[in-house]
Amino acid sequence: MPGHIGIVGAGLVGSGWAVVFARAGEPVRVYDAAAATRDNFMAVVGRQLDDLKGFGLIDDPGAILSRIQICDNLEDAVRGGRFIQESVLEQVEVKREISAAIGPLLDDGAIVGSSTSGIPGSAFTEGAVNRERFLVTHPVNPPYLVPVVEVVPAPWTARETVDTAMALMAQVGQSPVLVRREIEGFILNRLQGVLLREAWALFEEGYASAEDIDKTVSEGLGLRWSFMGPFETIDLNAPGGVADYAERLGPLYHAIQKSRAGPAPWSRELIDRVDGERRQALAMNDLAERRNWRDRRLMALAAHKAGQY
Repeated sequence: MPGHIGIVGAGLVGSGWAVVFARAGEPVRVYDAAAATRDNFMAVVGRQLDDLKGFGLIDDPGAILSRIQICDNLEDAVRGGRFIQESVLEQVEVKREISAAIGPLLDDGAIVGSSTSGIPGSAFTEGAVNRERFLVTHPVNPPYLVPVVEVVPAPWTARETVDTAMALMAQVGQSPVLVRREIEGFILNRLQGVLLREAWALFEEGYASAEDIDKTVSEGLGLRWSFMGPFETIDLNAPGGVADYAERLGPLYHAIQKSRAGPAPWSRELIDRVDGERRQALAMNDLAERRNWRDRRLMALAAHKAGQY
């Protein structure tokens, strides 16, 4: 199906999606309700593209930027599009309103993916026109550097919509993961949530500082996890593979799980303590530059992986 890619919501996630699609050769039209965001959008994307070129990940930033068009209204971004990526504020009512606005504007065969991080699509697309063509396509930020996209259908999403979204994500260089049915938080944030729960608990109970807990992941678990997942990791960590690993260490993990009964919300006092340690390590005014550092490190890793090691 011919047609452009529409981006609705032009913040951090929306700008990242614009890079993903334009880098893959797709014409992109972008809309955001905030005029200031629209006005600043091309400068933000231009800086991202310059950084990518610096790491040898793209050749011609100007050519990519030329495929992106800023629209002053929602209809111009949606009409004529074959795929619309919605990336508005992570609130059910906001997403419900934008889904209701997008639905009547869709061309025949066009589909809509939402960047929601954990809200099931059924919570905000039930009343939308053409609801069978809506689903979740949840990226990791920034999506042009971290390729996984969780594709999550609502109960009424058509199979053709799912197949089209999976194929498009692979076509533009992402790594689509099909979540077979809705679950709050999907796969990525549920996995991250388990690790975060234990990290907060270990800190609260005084076992280690926030810095040392972070180091355990960045200098330990994360090195393997940058190129393999948890099942492959344990499959390689026992002479007889995953079954052998489960036999050896299954009881330990079961005991750990049993030690964490009755999950509690992160308390204000606990959050303040962790925030205090983080602000000692990184001043609030330096957060933006540290995010840029993170992205440049991800670019270096992407360049390394592109070189096939």
